[in-house]
Amino acid sequence: FRAYFLDHLALPNLQEAIEEVLPTLKKDNVSVYYVSRTSNTDGVDTLLDKIDEVSTDPIPESWRSEITFMTPALYIYTSGTTGLPKAATITHHRLWYGTGLTSATGIRADDIIYTTLPLYHSAALMIGLHGCILAGATFAFRTKFSASQFWDDCRKYNATVIQYIGELIRYLCNTPQKPNDRDHKVRLALGNGLRGDVWREFIKRFGDIHVYEFYASTEGNIGFLNYPRKIGAVGRANYLQRKVVTYELIKYDVEKDEPVRDSNGYCIKVPKGEVGLLVCKITQLTPFSGYAGGKSQTEKKKLRDVFKKGDVYFNTGDLLMIDHENFVYFHDRVGDTFRWKGENVATTEVADIVGLVSFVQEVNVYGVPVPGHEGRIGMASIKMKENHEFNGQKLFQHVVDYLPSYARPRFLRIQDNIEITGTFKHRKVTLMEEGFNPTVIKDALYFMDDTAKTYVPMTEDIYKAISDKTLKL
Repeated sequence: FRAYFLDHLALPNLQEAIEEVLPTLKKDNVSVYYVSRTSNTDGVDTLLDKIDEVSTDPIPESWRSEITFMTPALYIYTSGTTGLPKAATITHHRLWYGTGLTSATGIRADDIIYTTLPLYHSAALMIGLHGCILAGATFAFRTKFSASQFWDDCRKYNATVIQYIGELIRYLCNTPQKPNDRDHKVRLALGNGLRGDVWREFIKRFGDIHVYEFYASTEGNIGFLNYPRKIGAVGRANYLQRKVVTYELIKYDVEKDEPVRDSNGYCIKVPKGEVGLLVCKITQLTPFSGYAGGKSQTEKKKLRDVFKKGDVYFNTGDLLMIDHENFVYFHDRVGDTFRWKGENVATTEVADIVGLVSFVQEVNVYGVPVPGHEGRIGMASIKMKENHEFNGQKLFQHVVDYLPSYARPRFLRIQDNIEITGTFKHRKVTLMEEGFNPTVIKDALYFMDDTAKTYVPMTEDIYKAISDKTLKL
């Protein structure tokens, strides 16, 4: 038996979509329910009227006698930044493990947790909602994020804890300043993907909110929590965790898209202060449940014979760095980092720098292939701030001052909107495929002209000169 529950608040958007695939679902014996008391779709039942009639007595233990920690509780789809989303199997053990973040950050029964993140993803569901149940706290949930109404909601519902992910905090910092910016009861923010410069701006503007940044992934078997709250870090490596969890940062070849191995065929650990691929040993304490119906996808995430014959590690696909004080920093996704002129370029670092320019509201950095050249060259998609004009000279000087030559974005694309996933992660695949051809792209394009010391409009002549190799990059 399988069932889909559709939120009645979202019915106008989802009804058409579900009616389109209903015959296929029925063929597979899938029951579909609207979270409402009425249904105007043949073949779709209602749920709330049935909940009204349910007994308040405890559920008999026999109904769940076969449920163990390793039984699947639900499926959560990965965000799909680099391809199609995959259904990660979430066991009861993993669900319980996810709630640990609320305990570790000191969320209490008298807290009110406000989230605008989608419940179909890990942060809101496993940490927010289930963590709320564990703590006995109150959950204030908004169906869609609104930067302009965020703090009004916090005041209205007396929120004391907020959840964030990706660019959400940056969007809040981009709103016009108000005299009542600090007039709220929020004491704690929990999430991931917060850049250091945005973090500083956030607490400076909105008050002394304790920000707990963490590192984790929906299906991964390793996580970190920045419990000392050091700005920019995603966690801290510590002795106790090392005793329980076997993880390492290993050397990774960006061009070959695989770990570097020594003469014996084993992976090589990177020293402190160097960037490496995070891998974690798959054990009973740190299991990897894989993806539903995707054996090949599950196998792809496993690294075998890492440090000795027969061992199996989970490949996070993330490049991290641990400094000499044991603070852990997120560097980039392996698919996002690109190689140019023999150097690795981390898209997150370039985005951090470009994002500091006064007229830039949002930036998405990626590498694009160039005809007749090895590797990929830097390109940035930029969304402008309202009532601001593009200044090629200013941006040129900024990237020259703060980025080495190989990391400077050679091409710019000005977009009205930057495409993101449901969890505020930038989509890059289509942008990478479209490249910098002015005959294909209708958005304004710019080229970094070293001679003129500015970004100049991209023309077909410049594109042809690059393709013919008469213009050196």
